[in-house]
Amino acid sequence: MTNREMNKKKKQLELLAPAGNMAKMKTAFAFGADAVYAGIPDFSLRVRINDFDLEKIKEATDFAHEQNKKIYITINIFAHNKHLKNLPIYVKQLKKIGVDALIISDPGVLDLVKDVWPEAEIHLSTQANCTNWRSAKFWFEAGVKRVILGREVTLKEIKDIKKQVPKLELEYFVHGAMCMAYSGRCFLSKYFLDRSGNLGDCVQPCRWNYFISEEKRPNQPLELVEEEHGSYILNSKDLCLIKYLKDLVEAGVTGFKIEGRAKSVYYQAVVNNIYAYAIRNLDRLKNKDWENLYQELDTKLNHRGYTIGFLLGEKADQEIEKTHQKSKWEFCGQVLESENNKIIVKVHNTLKLGDEIEIVRPNYDIIKMKLDKMIDIKNREDLKEAHGGDGGQTVIIEVGQEVPELSVIRRKIIN
Repeated sequence: MTNREMNKKKKQLELLAPAGNMAKMKTAFAFGADAVYAGIPDFSLRVRINDFDLEKIKEATDFAHEQNKKIYITINIFAHNKHLKNLPIYVKQLKKIGVDALIISDPGVLDLVKDVWPEAEIHLSTQANCTNWRSAKFWFEAGVKRVILGREVTLKEIKDIKKQVPKLELEYFVHGAMCMAYSGRCFLSKYFLDRSGNLGDCVQPCRWNYFISEEKRPNQPLELVEEEHGSYILNSKDLCLIKYLKDLVEAGVTGFKIEGRAKSVYYQAVVNNIYAYAIRNLDRLKNKDWENLYQELDTKLNHRGYTIGFLLGEKADQEIEKTHQKSKWEFCGQVLESENNKIIVKVHNTLKLGDEIEIVRPNYDIIKMKLDKMIDIKNREDLKEAHGGDGGQTVIIEVGQEVPELSVIRRKIIN
């Protein structure tokens, strides 16, 4: 692909971030996301750790549009009859609010939306398991503008789908947690705790430790020895396709989706920062640059190990030895205000004098420094350390450079 063709493609590309609450949404936008996806617990696949209701969706939509960004609302549960009663009212409210698109997985919900809001832009959720071009064509002809492909779809299959249905927009997950089940259709949570993952209430039993027992000795479980806490036989590694963005663009993908509505503002900042920077510089990055971006995601975040999933036709990797990989860096604060090269920081976790810290600014712009002074904003006293959590401290730090609001701070953990 020529530089001219790549530049044309780049104008069409969209980085989509999860929005579990307003703070996460604003952080995602500040760090380069073009759109966010959100939903209320009743109709989306995030019941827990979801701060949105209709009033907050309106607030979020107004903010997004002020920033020339977009917001997509998920109505992607597998609906039962009981859900259909209040859904028309909800869709009418979303129409009034003016959200940019609805993400749907259920054909019945799609049919209902077309009755209530015929002009709505529809995106097909990855939960619908669209994995072939005939399925994509079917949904396109049913009124779907964009398909969020199943994570099982390979790079070659993406190219074929785009070739067969060229007017259909394609979106693909590029980063975040992977379900053990086929595109998220898992029944373990429902089985163990009667909390359905397909109605947004998954308790992630695929991350639990499991044991085996002999038929006649059910009360004597045997540990599947991989490490001291058990064997994580269902624990998929996290998806990371940072090195394959150019391949996905050439295959026809225009929407690049990040998973993680339950993750922190720090996760939003780091992941959106890296992917936004990569998308803006697709035609300029060299092999070493891609490796550096990958290392940033690998070493500065806690994760379950990384996999490229099924992209190249191989099986996705399981992390069977441990629950996750811990980073040597810890999120410790977010910038609330910045003036005269001083920043006001809401502390998360702990900050101590002498800490080696990094201030992560948008556009992959990082300040590295040693923390030698901080002041409590309430009493203006010098502090040796500050703590986060409920009622956490707010401190002033002199940086010597301009730092945008919502930048995040991390510190190196010394063992």
